[in-house]
Amino acid sequence: MRRLLIGVLVTVASATACTSPDGDTAADTGQSIVIGAGGEPDNLNPILGYAPDGASKIFDGLVSRDAQLNLVPGLAEEVPTASPDGLTWTATLRAGVEFSDGTALSAQDVVFTYKSVLDAKTNSTIASRFDALADVTAPDDRTVVFRLSHPYAPLVQQLTLGIVPRKAFDGVDVNSAPFNTAPIGTGPYTAAEWRKGERMVLKANEDYWGGAPAIKTVTVVFVPDDNARATRMAAGEFDGTVLPPKLAKSYTGKSGYRIVRNPSADYRGLGIPSELPFTSDPKVRRAINLALDRQAMVDTILAGAGNPAATPISPHLKDWYDPNASFAHDTAEAERLLDEAGWRRGTDGMRSRDGQVARLPILYPAPDVLRKELALAAAGDIAKLGIDAPAEATTFELMLQRQREAASVWGGGDPYDPDTAAYTLLHSRYAGQPGYLNMTLYRNPAVDAALDTGRRSLDPATRKQAYTDFQRAYTADPGWAFLVFLDHTYVLRDEWDGQAEQVEPHDHGLVHAVWWNLERWTPKP
Repeated sequence: MRRLLIGVLVTVASATACTSPDGDTAADTGQSIVIGAGGEPDNLNPILGYAPDGASKIFDGLVSRDAQLNLVPGLAEEVPTASPDGLTWTATLRAGVEFSDGTALSAQDVVFTYKSVLDAKTNSTIASRFDALADVTAPDDRTVVFRLSHPYAPLVQQLTLGIVPRKAFDGVDVNSAPFNTAPIGTGPYTAAEWRKGERMVLKANEDYWGGAPAIKTVTVVFVPDDNARATRMAAGEFDGTVLPPKLAKSYTGKSGYRIVRNPSADYRGLGIPSELPFTSDPKVRRAINLALDRQAMVDTILAGAGNPAATPISPHLKDWYDPNASFAHDTAEAERLLDEAGWRRGTDGMRSRDGQVARLPILYPAPDVLRKELALAAAGDIAKLGIDAPAEATTFELMLQRQREAASVWGGGDPYDPDTAAYTLLHSRYAGQPGYLNMTLYRNPAVDAALDTGRRSLDPATRKQAYTDFQRAYTADPGWAFLVFLDHTYVLRDEWDGQAEQVEPHDHGLVHAVWWNLERWTPKP
């Protein structure tokens, strides 16, 4: 035990020395950074779903996003636009771009990347994003043509996907390729080391077409437990980390540190099972939504760092968000709806119908402090209606396995387009599919029709009306109880210039977050 304790102290002391503001050369020069991340990728292959929205550090897409989320050229010379019928998109590649192994980028690499995503033999988690894509071709080495089966206005938003070198997969199964953990990209960093479950080390790509990064080494330490990250940040192991708002507040006014609070379209919500007998009735699902005091969750659990949520369309999707599609906190109306649905209180105060008790377990992933607090708050509000709503700590795998019998606290959302925020989550065509597609098995013809119209139309006014119709049809018959849109809070050593605020998606490990443009950061003088 004594040897173990000494080893732990030495490890912490060494990590502290690496990143201390008054410690060693690496910290003094600002050329290295250690990041405490709450999540770890399953792989580093864009084809399989790594960093599909860009900012991956290792790869570049045909397009990228600036601080205002405007699309800007990436590997393409210009942001592609659609033909008048919306069925053809053409991209012209920059000249002279190379992968980190010195191989020249070719249009055939782009074709291979997208065709591999669509290949039925590929276990890609993002194939549903490209349902409209019929074919990808390369007329020459610098031209890529995307042909669609129907108009799909958000296609250009999907062209942030990182491009891989075709030759790295010659004779290799994409699903199990060595590339998946030791990739080659065109991005500002290369993956030098990955110890799964522990850390990843990125090294600057000195020949990056966009200019070599000033931060030469990025060490990402994977710590899923919020409290553990807070403890290790306090011990000096990290230069920056993401923390729930209440844990981050302890750094307020602390010399040498900054608290960064970035807006996001990242929601937390209860996925309510549509096929559970108790919650199969829209009146019950609406009653649950009306019982929830979302503003209290924002004020207490998020310490004000967020907004109440009603649908997956974030207020940051300003052109599409409908503020009238919301749920008031109305316990009396919730009680009335449950009575109307036949779920009445007994002498013990608990509701039942035909001898069946009203019960809805609330599941959350054990290491996530924020989801735990939201689960407890939601369970408390629901229990006030006479519903048995136990909150249970578990894993994401078991949450998926129990999706037909329990509500779970899920997260998601993006600020790019309402289609990507809502379509695969709520359209009935994805009900029953594996993974994180329509986990609640929700079906609503009016919602389907609105989402299909919004996806297929190129006319902004038609799309606007479609997503207004969607939000109103959904709130009349909800399949979830969306709780909050949370701002993302970070603690960061105040040693670099160049950070820029960007509205963030759900994914905010290494690929987005406060370090979304890390390759442009410079050490403070």
